[in-house]
Amino acid sequence: MMRQFELVELVKSYDPGADEAALDRAYVYSMKAHGSQLRASGDPYFSHPVEVAGLLAQMKLDTASIVTGLLHDTVEDTLVTLDDIERSFGSEIARLVDGVTKLSRLELQSDQTKQAENFRKLVLAMSEDIRVLLVKLADRLHNMRTLRFIKDDEKRRRIARETMDIYAPLAERIGMHRMKDELEDLAFAELYPDARAGIVARLGFLREKGGNIVPRIIAELSRKLKEDGLDAQVQGREKSAYSIWRKMQHKAVAFEQLSDVMAFRVLVGTVGECYHALGTIHSAYHVVPGRFKDYISTPKPNNYRSLHTGVIGPERQRIEVQIRTREMHEVAELGVAAHWTYKQGAGRTDGPQYRWLRELVDILDHASGPEEFLEHTRLEMFPDQVFAFTPKGDLIALPRGATPIDFAYAVHSQIGDQCVGAKINGRLLPLRTQLANGDQVEIMTSKGQTPSPDWESFVVTGKARARIRRFIRTQQRAQYLDLGRAIVQKAFRQDGQEFSERPLEAVLKVFNCATVEDLYVAVGQGIATGREVVNAAFPQHPDAKNKIVPLARARRKAQISDTAVPIRGLIPGMAVHFAGCCHPLPGDRIVGIVITGKGVTIHTIDCENLESFTDEPERWLDVAWTGDEADSVHVGRINVTIANEPGNLGSLTTTIGKQGGNISNLKITNRSTDFFEIMVDIEVADVKHLTTIIAALRATPVINSVERARG
Repeated sequence: MMRQFELVELVKSYDPGADEAALDRAYVYSMKAHGSQLRASGDPYFSHPVEVAGLLAQMKLDTASIVTGLLHDTVEDTLVTLDDIERSFGSEIARLVDGVTKLSRLELQSDQTKQAENFRKLVLAMSEDIRVLLVKLADRLHNMRTLRFIKDDEKRRRIARETMDIYAPLAERIGMHRMKDELEDLAFAELYPDARAGIVARLGFLREKGGNIVPRIIAELSRKLKEDGLDAQVQGREKSAYSIWRKMQHKAVAFEQLSDVMAFRVLVGTVGECYHALGTIHSAYHVVPGRFKDYISTPKPNNYRSLHTGVIGPERQRIEVQIRTREMHEVAELGVAAHWTYKQGAGRTDGPQYRWLRELVDILDHASGPEEFLEHTRLEMFPDQVFAFTPKGDLIALPRGATPIDFAYAVHSQIGDQCVGAKINGRLLPLRTQLANGDQVEIMTSKGQTPSPDWESFVVTGKARARIRRFIRTQQRAQYLDLGRAIVQKAFRQDGQEFSERPLEAVLKVFNCATVEDLYVAVGQGIATGREVVNAAFPQHPDAKNKIVPLARARRKAQISDTAVPIRGLIPGMAVHFAGCCHPLPGDRIVGIVITGKGVTIHTIDCENLESFTDEPERWLDVAWTGDEADSVHVGRINVTIANEPGNLGSLTTTIGKQGGNISNLKITNRSTDFFEIMVDIEVADVKHLTTIIAALRATPVINSVERARG
């Protein structure tokens, strides 16, 4: 236990103007108040407030905080009252002690409602003065260090869980990483003793096996930095057992697969030297892709600032290196306590670390009760994440703005690939719905489903976006390849040539392609045309690409089925796009227009927009349905004129539904006193299906006219 003069000397070492008399009086006052009380360990109870005061002094806090640490349990555990504290030490100390006292009661309550109410009081107290939280964190840290002396197993686990759920996140939110790490590791030891023992044993084995590898890495890094003119201090530290375990859980990897259980820290003088040191390390060692993070230019919400990078460092070891100034290091370790803004006893809450605190206070105004507030607050501790649950209750952490698609990929890549729908809290909702904290998500899958290109526009997680993009890339190339090969083969037939890839190999350089497959892809994308390829392969034939073909002839030519390119197996939205002007359906006579870089757009043969391509015959492509489209859904568009009377719109939709059509879009294009003109998009199987729906609508008395949209 720290003696009275040792505590005073420690405080005076960083604050020569500290109120020595107040510290002496508080030390003696607390010792007398607690008297002969004993802790569970058998030590005098007074040893606890002294140790708490010592922890606060190590954080270099002001006299008022140290005095509060000495007195924080007097009102709760002795006959001393708040009035007594105020008479002896003033209103400021009394207010701080009262805030900590209200918070201390949280530990003693097993009732969830009472615990939530006390936590609500904590938020209010620390929003007024953050020192309440600093004292409470020091109090909790010392209690966790002596947790093993409590005989009640259930009480130990409750305190440890409370520490993990509330106090460690609070410490992190105000930037006190050193305290956060120790709180988490102590709670981890109580909640998961076997897991922690296993990790500690493996770390011990690595230390024994590696020998003095850490000092050697430090020495080499120091030498490299010194040679580059930097006065840098290099430290090496072993990551805590809990942080290793959490990474194993998050990445679903074994201990042996982790390569950054050791972190090396480089401390320099200025921000410029941070980037200088980064350049030195990156020029000396191979960088591990994706491991660089710049928290100096973009600090974390708790004002943490540092450069993080991963390199294959000395002795071919994969290591993590953190580069920061000495001032940044102090802030990273001690958070708000490092600023020591309380020399005059006035707490400030205007820094970036306090934004979340103001948000918690705002939640207080909207929560229906203490329990709801506690639930929201626990989730709000992690402001950059959303926590959703599987139907089995497993917790999935996602970034803000995440959708069911992100959730599905977080559960398993295959589930994401095969996702066809999602129920959020029991309700079937669109896949682009943004998840909220606490949502329960059930993913529906189908073995025949593949990722949709549209998903990329609304997913937010890197894993989901990477999987979708990879699928699109591979599928698009395959689709362009098939389409391009068919176009080239058709061009050979039209030119009277027997198809062979040998002439194509001779003209690869002309089209800047490395292989024949690359040439097919270029043709499928519309970068080159089949006619250009044939003309390059057989230069003796006249080039007809600039010949003007009348529109009527082009349309007749596009109906020749023996040279038509089949669109079998081509996924809409990749190599093939269905025109939104005429909405072609299976059964329609169609023509393809090659769009540079985007593949082929399919139009009906009588689409008015084809006139704009009359002067570009090289863009026209004969395409044909293959008869395999029955299982897919296509959209047909109709224009309807209907009498403006109650119930008529219901008759319209009912008639479409009875004929097996599904309305995907409905828009009123013109309205008057007597009539509505409506554009309706309907999901149908083919043109025959749409014709049946049109006939049924024309037979409906309330509908004046129905026509298929043609442009």
